[in-house]
Amino acid sequence: MPNKHKVAVVGGGSFGTAIANIIADNGHQITLWMRSEERVNEVNKQHTNATYLPDISLNSNLKATTELDVAVRDCDIVFVAVPSKSCRDVSKQLKPLLSAGCMVVSTTKGIESDSNKLMSEVLAEELGDVRIGVMSGPNLAKELAARQITGTVIASADESLTETIQDLLQCSYFRVYAGHDIHGVELAGALKNVYAIVAGLAAALGCGANTISMLVTRSLAEMSRYAVHKGADPMTFLGLAGVGDLFVTCTSPLSRNYRVGFQLGQGKALDDVVAELGQVAEGVNTLKLLKQESEQLNIYMPLVSGLYDIIYNARSVDEVIGSMMWADQNRDVEFSVKSS
Repeated sequence: MPNKHKVAVVGGGSFGTAIANIIADNGHQITLWMRSEERVNEVNKQHTNATYLPDISLNSNLKATTELDVAVRDCDIVFVAVPSKSCRDVSKQLKPLLSAGCMVVSTTKGIESDSNKLMSEVLAEELGDVRIGVMSGPNLAKELAARQITGTVIASADESLTETIQDLLQCSYFRVYAGHDIHGVELAGALKNVYAIVAGLAAALGCGANTISMLVTRSLAEMSRYAVHKGADPMTFLGLAGVGDLFVTCTSPLSRNYRVGFQLGQGKALDDVVAELGQVAEGVNTLKLLKQESEQLNIYMPLVSGLYDIIYNARSVDEVIGSMMWADQNRDVEFSVKSS
């Protein structure tokens, strides 16, 4: 029988709530930290979080609170599921509240805008004596909360942590795989958001299946090219955290970033699209960071450059696509051939 844990999920958006609900279903003590008193009352009394997960009934053993110290008190596992822009501030609040050796798992698929650091780096800087892991995969929150079958990857240098999280979350519809490439898993989760915007835009313009397939494949090449430059293992991008997550976010209207791209393709302004969405679309922020980094590091990223030009430089889609079609052609699969 697996050990029972006391767990907190910090962040009551769609994914944080879905993960917390799995933990409750698996019989562990779980508290969800949320900023809104109204939503806390809804979770505790009605067992729903209708704003983020409409039509989903939550386990009655899932408890919520607005008090961070109450949520994490005596916990041996804490999931951090807040937007990237909030991660450092929340981590500073968490530091005096966590027990030494606590396992802290980031589920945030984003990069800190001011520092260009990944969430595991932010957590390591701010939290001190804790054990850190990251989790990512094809995990659309609404499908996960509806108990539809999927999988994810938990990555950490700490093998005991990965085994513990596997036991904590594994169930009949959620398969949890282990890995060691923390930065690869994080980068895959963050970078694919940009390409989901590209795919949504292409879908709105009526592009065919061949075009979407090419976009997804070239997106995979582009994001792995960048990640390898940053020290990640290219093989990570052939797994659930890479191609698995990329495929689902580039093809499903449930993806926030896909919806951003689709509405941009319909001619709406970015600010209006983001305001209407009502949730964070990490790809918008990540796009700016990637554009800057790719230029500084001289990394070939034509899809990033093209999307940036469409959103921020008012270039037409036809013009950008035309320039990309006539760009230099490199190898299809770059990492299959060792560089000399």
